[in-house]
Amino acid sequence: MTLFDLRVVVESIEGRSVCGMRVGDYCEVVSSNELRIPEGKHFCIYALQAAMPMIPAKQRQLPAADWLEKDTRVACPDPEERLIMRIDRIGTVDLVSDDLT
Repeated sequence: MTLFDLRVVVESIEGRSVCGMRVGDYCEVVSSNELRIPEGKHFCIYALQAAMPMIPAKQRQLPAADWLEKDTRVACPDPEERLIMRIDRIGTVDLVSDDLT
């Protein structure tokens, strides 16, 4: 099976950044389940948990008319920040489903 590798990018912050993230900060989900954060950076776990429900859907190719194929933005749950993240597809990985649980 083929899955997309993803990058979750801070696209905008309209409030105050309580967690210390800035526009352009990102983390990546690659090889199905590996979380990568650039060295010396951090990614707020509360912002990330808002994106988590969309990760499995964005990893797969969906029908063009499916709203999950088109929708790429999620909001951090902290109302003070009004932080918006974008989920980008950055590559693909081929996996053997029998090797996975």
